[in-house]
Amino acid sequence: MSTAAALLMPSVFAAEAAKSTLSVGAAINKAGRQRMLSQRMAKAFAMQTAGVMPEKASSLLEQSRKLFEAQLAELKTLAPTEAIQAALADLDKAWAGYREVLGKPRTPENAQLVLAESEKTLRAAHVLTGLYEKQAGSSAGHLVNISGRQRMLSQRMAKCFLFEQSGVAAETLRKEQEAARRDFVAALAELNAAPQNTAEIRTELVLANTQWLFFEQALNGEERNREVAARNVATTSERILEVMDSLTGQYEKLVRG
Repeated sequence: MSTAAALLMPSVFAAEAAKSTLSVGAAINKAGRQRMLSQRMAKAFAMQTAGVMPEKASSLLEQSRKLFEAQLAELKTLAPTEAIQAALADLDKAWAGYREVLGKPRTPENAQLVLAESEKTLRAAHVLTGLYEKQAGSSAGHLVNISGRQRMLSQRMAKCFLFEQSGVAAETLRKEQEAARRDFVAALAELNAAPQNTAEIRTELVLANTQWLFFEQALNGEERNREVAARNVATTSERILEVMDSLTGQYEKLVRG
């Protein structure tokens, strides 16, 4: 896949946001995707701050923002409990603050604000995803949640790497990146061992395992040229995101079934 294609992946997801009637499985998937987008937009901001493919980053940020808002509107159509209604309101509020700081100039000071607001939005989206999983009340719903969370972790690791490259909160981000890496490896092992896996899911898992090797290699910091290292992380994070999004869609089908 070309660099340009890898950085324009939001278009792959855009058709999903056009649907108007949500199943619970789809709601888990989309709420989980909001977690990913919270980190992806911060990653794009980091790319711009560091001067890493800034035009591509600008396109990625704008498309991710539009998808986040479209999915938020969709999720509001499925609020069967007071807890979900409250969680949606919290996500709406968190997004308002995040959207504002994403529009600020690309400076190290504003990067700190983006990091803080991305965390608030991530937490709110995570709570909402968990409530939809509870609503589904099935092991398949859990698999949608943890598979979908892998998308977020891929973007979180890339975000941490790229902000660290900019000299922003380097020590803290290094620890967060390592924690996200451990979580990703543990969840990938759980998915590989899931008894619900179909033949299609096992095929997707083979791809996920392979793309993780490439992404992990990019994250390891063995590339001494900082610009090349940053580009490698930016592009490989998009590739594994694409595979994990497809895998999550496969698990969503189990909930529908």
